[in-house]
Amino acid sequence: MKKWIQHLFVLTFILLFSCQKDERARYSQIDTETPELSELDRYIRKEFVQPYNIAIQYKWDENEVDLNRFLYPPTASNIRPLLEIIKAIWIEPYNQVGGSDFIKIIAPRQFTLVGGYNYNKSGTITLGIAEGGVKITLFNVDQLDMTDINGVRRYFKTLQHEYGHILHQTKAFDPAYGQINPQFYTAQWFNVSDQQAKELGFISAYSMSNEQEDFVEIISEMLTNSKEEYDAIISNINSSQAQSILRQKEQLVVNYFANQWNIDIYELQEVIYNATLNVIEE
Repeated sequence: MKKWIQHLFVLTFILLFSCQKDERARYSQIDTETPELSELDRYIRKEFVQPYNIAIQYKWDENEVDLNRFLYPPTASNIRPLLEIIKAIWIEPYNQVGGSDFIKIIAPRQFTLVGGYNYNKSGTITLGIAEGGVKITLFNVDQLDMTDINGVRRYFKTLQHEYGHILHQTKAFDPAYGQINPQFYTAQWFNVSDQQAKELGFISAYSMSNEQEDFVEIISEMLTNSKEEYDAIISNINSSQAQSILRQKEQLVVNYFANQWNIDIYELQEVIYNATLNVIEE
């Protein structure tokens, strides 16, 4: 009798375990439900995901940011105005001058948006990061004043800078660029003022960090100023030698866009400048 009870207990345990296993198998630990899209999500899907295969990461995801920094997601109401300007002064001008599929083919596959500033230990602030040619992170979204043209241009200088990295990571620029005045490249660039950098033949202090940053700083400065404004920046440098060096760098950038991308950067410069004025006037 005792032996029979033991067999019955084992059988019951097996049946109970099997039922629990079958019950668990019915439910996946992965959420397979179709997410409910907000109006903002639908806008992003229509204007960025479907035409350009560019994802916009604006919801908080700790895997997308440096957890050693004090960072936070952007305020929802600031996201669409930012994206509309990105479209107006980055996507549309490049498509107009470079061809309707230019951004579709050469673009980051994700923008990650962060609400606050990204402070460095050196006291500097990182405004944007380009990673491996596939992702751009833009910081201080909540601090951008869409009615301030100078603020907007400074902010989108970051976007043009980071996109410049994606371009040269896709097609390399002439190595001769880095041989123009390499003796002044320094990891301590933040100890130099922008004006001091200009007198040494650099468009900004940050461009002194290395030849890649130097190259994209020229791009971003050209594409966030009109040609007249850019020429005035060069003319206001005291050293004629520094002016000559910056013109050499400018010419290599012009050649790069023409030869590698079939783009007249001066035409692109004008289109972006006019688009920026239109955005602010609206």
